[in-house]
This record gives sequence, structure tokens and C-alpha cells, in this order.
Amino acid sequence: MDQFGNGVERGTVVAQEIQGPYGKIAIEEGVIATISGVAATECYGLVGMAPRNIQEGLSDLLRRENYERGVDIQFNEDSISIQLYIVVEYGVKISEVARNVQERVKYAVESLLGLKVDRINVKVQGVRVTRPTRK
Repeated sequence: MDQFGNGVERGTVVAQEIQGPYGKIAIEEGVIATISGVAATECYGLVGMAPRNIQEGLSDLLRRENYERGVDIQFNEDSISIQLYIVVEYGVKISEVARNVQERVKYAVESLLGLKVDRINVKVQGVRVTRPTRK
């Protein structure tokens, strides 16, 4: 428990701390991952985020939509790097979808959080047919 009676999750990484006139503001790694995941899933041609590992895949079976899934954050000295694991829709140009994801995630993180994004790596983990092509 913290000083306000809230449960504090262990293992969270504080990405940014800002000292304001009324106190400290801390932005955790999960916030960056959620913003990145939401921005990515808004892109045309993206079906969803892929699990980063087997443990994440199994835990996803037990809960609802998790925007942090498929997002890895690495902290550099004055910037961050983001790695996204995605699944794209069959029939779209994969390079265009990946480029759009990079641009949208970079814009969202930099504009909403004020963090400098050094690079965004996109790993396409699969292709999914979302609508049948039978006539």
C-alpha cells in the first residue's frame, strides 16, 4: 500500500517523473504500452496485437482486450524504443500498414506524454483472413 491507501503493483517501471507545483506526476511503463497499443489498433489493416511470448498468450485467454499486449518498451538515456508485435489483415500491403503503425504510435506517444521516441520496430507475427472471399 502507498501513502494514499492504493495498492502498488510491483515491477512497474516509472518512465517519466515531473515535479509540478502541487506534487509529483509519475508516468508508468504500462501507460506508454497502452497508448501505443490503442494507437496501433486504430490503423487500417491491423487485425490485432500478437502476444510477445507464450506466457502472455495464455494469460490473454483469461481476460478481455488488453492494449498492452504485443508492446515492449525499452528505455534509453533520453528517449524510448518501442517494439510492436502485430497481426495484419490478408490482402493489405504489409509495409504500408507497418509504416502507418510506426507513424501513429510515434505521434501518440510524443504528443500525449511528451516522451522522445527513438525508434519503433514492428514485427508482423501473422496474417489473418477476416472475411471469406467465396462468391
